[in-house]
Amino acid sequence: MKIIDILNKQKMSLSFEVFPPKKETSYESVRNATEEIGALRPAFMSVTYGAGGGVSNYTIDIARNLMDKYQVPMLAHLTCVSSSRDMVAKKIQDMKAVGIENVMALRGDLTPELMESDRSAWDYHYAVELVRQLKEADPSFCIGGACYPEVHPESNNQREDILHLKEKVDAGVDFLTTQMVFDNNLFFNFMYKLREAGVTVPVLPGIMPITNANQVERAIKLSGSFMPQRFKALVDKFGSDPAAMKQAGIAYATDQIIDLYANGITNVHVYSMNKPDVASGIMRNVSNILGKDFV
Repeated sequence: MKIIDILNKQKMSLSFEVFPPKKETSYESVRNATEEIGALRPAFMSVTYGAGGGVSNYTIDIARNLMDKYQVPMLAHLTCVSSSRDMVAKKIQDMKAVGIENVMALRGDLTPELMESDRSAWDYHYAVELVRQLKEADPSFCIGGACYPEVHPESNNQREDILHLKEKVDAGVDFLTTQMVFDNNLFFNFMYKLREAGVTVPVLPGIMPITNANQVERAIKLSGSFMPQRFKALVDKFGSDPAAMKQAGIAYATDQIIDLYANGITNVHVYSMNKPDVASGIMRNVSNILGKDFV
């Protein structure tokens, strides 16, 4: 099933992101964790792209397993940074071969080494180039794109950032998913600016449940996300108690999700970090709101 068809129903839904193993020895544990999340029957699941060599194959393996076992619609991530068009074309064919029809088209992160390298001969510089290739390969692909409510770190300003987003949408992106957001007001403000700029595709807010105090610094480093004072107070109070921090983190994420639903946002995407207990805790907290039976 195509993600855009789920989003267009205007029915409240919850989806989860998982990631593939970084090495073969952890494949079984990661597969088991993703299966536990798949068993919750979310609206759909996304699988991030394991960059580099054969590891990236695990994205397709995990997605195929979840489709086969739980019939959960899958969104497979695909990045193009430092890749050739032939390499990406092969990945596209691999996805089509297993029935994946939803692709998250991403440029990918530029590591310090890539930042310092000569990029003039690269086949890709921006995600929009991957979007166009996907549409050329199969016009029926449902394509997702990423967006940054607090401005992409490489953009000069938000106006420029939104212009690039519109370019991706015009090239064929069907929906957008935000980087992690901890303050819903930032998301609502971003949505107003997107609509004002003529970007009308569905936008899913990305919610990251912080259940470990050590995650805070990493989350800020990865996304540059603004941390509200009430969230900082939560970490200060419960960060030294793992069980309390997990409960508080799930509660904070749940509160964000319910607030989004209450203000007209119908689809929310949760960065699960492959934690079935966190995913199930959130699903349990909103099960009646979603009209789902939860055991």
